[in-house]
Amino acid sequence: MSIAYISHYKCQLHDMGEYHPEQPARLSAINDRLIATGLDMILRQHDARPAERAQLLHAHGRAHVDAIFRKSPEMGTVAVDPDTTMNPHSLEAALLAAGAVTQGVDMVMAGDVGQVFCGVRPPGHHAERDKPMGFCLFNNIAVGAYHALEQHGLERVAIIDFDVHHGNGTEDIVAGDDRILFCSSFQHPFYPHSGDNCEAANVVNTPLAAGSGGEEFRAAVTSQWLPRLAEFNPQLIFISAGFDGHQADPLADFRLIDEDFAWVTRRLCEQADISAQGRIVSSLEGGYDLHALARCVEAHVKALLGES
Repeated sequence: MSIAYISHYKCQLHDMGEYHPEQPARLSAINDRLIATGLDMILRQHDARPAERAQLLHAHGRAHVDAIFRKSPEMGTVAVDPDTTMNPHSLEAALLAAGAVTQGVDMVMAGDVGQVFCGVRPPGHHAERDKPMGFCLFNNIAVGAYHALEQHGLERVAIIDFDVHHGNGTEDIVAGDDRILFCSSFQHPFYPHSGDNCEAANVVNTPLAAGSGGEEFRAAVTSQWLPRLAEFNPQLIFISAGFDGHQADPLADFRLIDEDFAWVTRRLCEQADISAQGRIVSSLEGGYDLHALARCVEAHVKALLGES
């Protein structure tokens, strides 16, 4: 079955400044790599549709959603947290980013495609139920997960987050909801200084020390995530695909390589084939070295395609 690539050029209009690491060039680098490798000819490409307010409210409080709409500037920029600003295009980009994930859910549930990769920004996994944080306005993956549960009637979905930063926002939203299994690996101690005190049974936090590489990461995935996934038997798997654990990334201290991201993707595909009819919806989170990011997305997409 084919794979969809959902993106939108307006996601590149969200701009937090020339020297901000979460920059529009991230999507340009990914798109250029897909073209250079010929993957653009294989993937079914779709423009993202904006998320509806009702979809956002499955994962966020009304006050948070209203605040993001209200703070959207007509010109210039406005800070919504110490690391996150909005320009006049940011709200639309954020709606498209969250909407891409719900659109991906609709596509895999209809059987149009087997897997989806959403090349969107701003990212989402730091956005909590009631506040933006860490480059994120809405929690794209959480919005998609609740769309799958509420609109498509699924009973069990899994969210796998291999970004180098803990998915604090996703944890804040889904902790205690036994319909969702959330697994997050992350450098610890490190921003956002969370993930070490959650007692919710549906959350599997996997902190790893600075300097951890493929051996440590793969061992943790094998011992902690894969057994829980098999037990949980998810009907759809979501991936918060952050590639800032790469050894070339300037913002963190993991030592992962391209193949480590391909490896974990293949393991998730194996579980999806067993319990979810192969259905996976993946969405871009972090990754700030442009060359490494582009290569890792290539490796991730090829693994979704079943290439070794």
